[in-house]
Formats: sequence, structure tokens, C-alpha cells
Amino acid sequence: MPRGRRGGRVSALEGCREEEAPPAADAVPSVLWASGQQPESAAELILLRGIFEIRRDSCDVVLSERALRWQPIQPERPTGDSKYNFLHKEEFIELKDIFSVKLKRRYSVKQQRSGTLLGITLFICLKKEQNKLKDSTLDLINLSEDHCDVWFRQFKKILAGFSDRPKSLKIVLNPQSHKKEATQIYYEKVEPLLKIAGIKTDVTGSTNVLAHSLHGISHVVTATLHIIMGHVQPVDVCTFSTTGKFLRFGFSAMFGFGGRALALAEEHRWMSPNQRMDFAVIKALAKLKPEECEISFLPFNDPQDREERRAQGSLKSDCNDQWQMIQGQFLNVSIMAIPCLCSVAPRGLAPNTRLNDGSMALIISRNTSRPEFIKHLKRYASVKNQFNFPFVETYTVEEVKVHPRSNSSGHNPEEEDGPHETATGSSFPWNVDGDLMEVASEVHVRVHPRLINLYGKSMEETIPK
Repeated sequence: MPRGRRGGRVSALEGCREEEAPPAADAVPSVLWASGQQPESAAELILLRGIFEIRRDSCDVVLSERALRWQPIQPERPTGDSKYNFLHKEEFIELKDIFSVKLKRRYSVKQQRSGTLLGITLFICLKKEQNKLKDSTLDLINLSEDHCDVWFRQFKKILAGFSDRPKSLKIVLNPQSHKKEATQIYYEKVEPLLKIAGIKTDVTGSTNVLAHSLHGISHVVTATLHIIMGHVQPVDVCTFSTTGKFLRFGFSAMFGFGGRALALAEEHRWMSPNQRMDFAVIKALAKLKPEECEISFLPFNDPQDREERRAQGSLKSDCNDQWQMIQGQFLNVSIMAIPCLCSVAPRGLAPNTRLNDGSMALIISRNTSRPEFIKHLKRYASVKNQFNFPFVETYTVEEVKVHPRSNSSGHNPEEEDGPHETATGSSFPWNVDGDLMEVASEVHVRVHPRLINLYGKSMEETIPK
């Protein structure tokens, strides 16, 4: 029986001409397959059983309803040989971790179509450290066309049963993002995986504010594998409205400093994205001014707590069921329904917020000195508590109304080169998911629990046990 090279991804692709594997696909050490808690097998229905060569060993391979298991075939040894039993422990992979199957062939110059069959290659999604996912391969080597055809068809049937996995996608790319390398990264790292999974794609352009918060890590392969595996996560969404008029949907918003900085950045679109944002932040800090506002909010009332109190007959209208109001001069107001993880805030702009618990974080920075406000901003990049300042207040809310008062901060309009100059008329700039929104009056933000489903998993689920 011929021996296949480890990790031969290219040879498994239909129509390929080489057996060499690309560097992105590594065969996984056997210890990783056997790690973790094995699925129950006693009551599982065995679908197929046969012999394949796996990592240079002839193995007895069993395909059941939930897992693929294998164990090297060796001559009989004395009973009770514990060392032998340990070295030849049964290994397995769960079927839910397989995202594609291909026939593995070797092609020569004379073989234009079929090639020489070597066996079957399984493409697998592995959980790694720090929320990271990794693609890998497992080769099942057997030269029999009939034998491999039966197993190949069974694997295809199993994969077709995962109905949550997409068959086609509209890919949204921002060619200017990631130092203008987004398109190159897509075609080098994302598209090959989607092709292996048999997913049809159509590419267009934009940006995505959710990726880091949704996956817990900024890693393009992890994001791609979540899509391929059909990992779906419900996410809260906010609506933004003014005087009864709907403005837009969103996940996070900043008013004050965050809005001013974005408005300044939009005036310098000729700069690169990183340059204009750095410039805008520095200029906004140099011209730091508070906004006179009245902020009303409805505190978050946990539905589970509400049901428990109702069951105990103690559900009464209290302060948590009533709107609360604060007013004064504020340097920044953040309203966030997601953690907003990013490169400048690894723990998130709102680290205590969850993706789908029906609440928003309201973070208010009252007027203070410029040095103190800069200290607050720098804390986002560290492990220290960025809210541990006397001028910062945090609330967990369901709804927020922000009512700014034009020119009430006591500044001379002729000296202003901040938001009032960059906005149309007397509008105030808002930063909503990185997009500039200009509104002249009160803005009402309301969270809608689990309104949409997105590809990804909660950060707790992606961490291996």
C-alpha cells in the first residue's frame, strides 16, 4: 500500500496536478485527535468499517453516526501489555468538525483526467488557543476505487446533513482596510478555504465592525472557518431614531469626542485610513470641548430576574422600571450593544457587554482636564480598568435618549472648528459603527435582543476546555 505524504491538501483537490501540500494546511499530530472527551460510542450506529493507512500505519477504521475512529492493526501481543495498549490507543475525530472531503489522487504528465487514486482526504476544523480555529487534513490511504467510492459517498452524505452550513456567500471586502491588503488576504487565505468547502462566492466591497467582537480574535482563518462550519450566533442590534423618524441600525455609537474625531477624519479622506484617524484623534484632543447634554436612559431589567420576581409575587414598579435622567457637560458618550474589541482596545471598548443579553453599555465621560481624559483613553490599551476615574460613569441600559443643547457650552462659535463646522447646519456628529451620522436633535437608541444571526461563536464556546 503506497504511503501518502502528510497534509496533502492540493492533491485532494479535484483537478490538481501535484501531491505537494501548501504550507497553510498542516497534518495534525495524533495526540491532538485523541485529546478531549470522546463522544459516547456504545449506542452509536456503525455506518462503515474498513482498513486505511493513516500516518504510515495500517488502521482499522470505523465510521459511526457521530465520529470517525481508528486504531493501528498490530500482531497479537501478550495479554496485559499496558505499554502496547497506551501506544496504540484509539483515536477519533467528531464528524461535526469535518467541513469537506476530497478524493486524493496523484497526477502525472500522461494522466490528464483521472490520475492515480491514493485515498480520501478529510478537511477538518480544529480549536486552538485564544479563540483561534485552524484548518487541517487527515489522509485515509487506500488504492481501491470501489472501497474509496463507498466511503467518499458516505462522507458527502454526512456533510450534506449539516443544513446550517452555507452553500453560497456574498463576500463584503473593504479594499482600503488592513493597510490596503484586505483583497490580497482574501484571495490568499479566505477564498482557498471556501473553495475547498464547495461554497460559491460573489465579492463586493465595504467594512465589518463586528468581526473582532464576534470571534474574540482578529484572525481571518478563524472567521472563515466559522462561516464554513455554519457556526451561527444571535446578536443584539440597536435602532437609532430622532423625533419619531428612523435613522439606521447599528451596534455601537459615540457622541462627543468620538463623533468629533470621526467628523475630522472624514474631512481628510485623501490620507490613508490609519494616518487620518491618528491625525483626527490628535486634533480632537487639541480642541477638546465638552457638550452640554441631557441624557435619559431606561436601566436594564434582566428578563430572568423579572420572571423570578413575578413568580414570587414581588414584581413591582421600581426605579429599574423608570426612566432616569442626568445632565451636564460631557466629553464623550458611548452606547454599545457589543464589546467592541479592536486593536486599540483588546479587552473591548465595553468589555462587560455581551453579544446577545439584551442590554447596552452606557459609558459617560464628564468634563475633566485634557491630561485626565487622555489617561482614560490610554487605559483602553492596557489591562487596567479604564472606567476607574471619578469623571467616568457606566450604566447597563435598554434604551438611551441623548439630547444635546446647541452652543450651550459657552464657546464662541467663531472659534469652533470642531463638529459644528464639519457637520451640516447645526448638526452634531455621531460615530455609529465607524460611520458618520449627523443629527441636529435628540437621538433615541434602543436595543433589540437577538435580532439577527451572524456567523461566529461566543468567545466562551471557542476556548478549548
